[in-house]
Amino acid sequence: MKPTDTITRSVRADHVERRWWVVDAAGQTLGRLASRIATLIRGKHKPSFTAHVDCGDYVIVVNAEKVILTGKRPEQKQYFRYTGYPGGARFDSFRELIEHNPAAIIEHAVYGMLPKNRLGRRMRLKLKVYAGPNHPHHAQKPESYPLTSA
Repeated sequence: MKPTDTITRSVRADHVERRWWVVDAAGQTLGRLASRIATLIRGKHKPSFTAHVDCGDYVIVVNAEKVILTGKRPEQKQYFRYTGYPGGARFDSFRELIEHNPAAIIEHAVYGMLPKNRLGRRMRLKLKVYAGPNHPHHAQKPESYPLTSA
């Protein structure tokens, strides 16, 4: 028999304590930023992380239009979408997407790092991305999350 100190405990969904974080994307490299955000959304930064439970926090990303890519990626990176019709493949470059919908760039990068199942689809709802420096979530009293620069 093991002593009770060494027993691994799984957290239940109703016992999860969620926090709200604000992440400033200005001047941050896209991939490094997305991996930190995905870690927060999944809850892997918590000692009570349980893989089969959504135990992550809410993340608000501001200044999405100021995210950067290194090297030749800003010119070469392509985003694919499909309209659902024959011949409906559409490609957008990073430059086009940053002008039209900068939030989609960060969402696409973070979603690719989340699980591809029902749990991952539920985790997606905890990401809030805004192009500018303002957000409407002040009532949740979010805290600023410290990131190191690229």
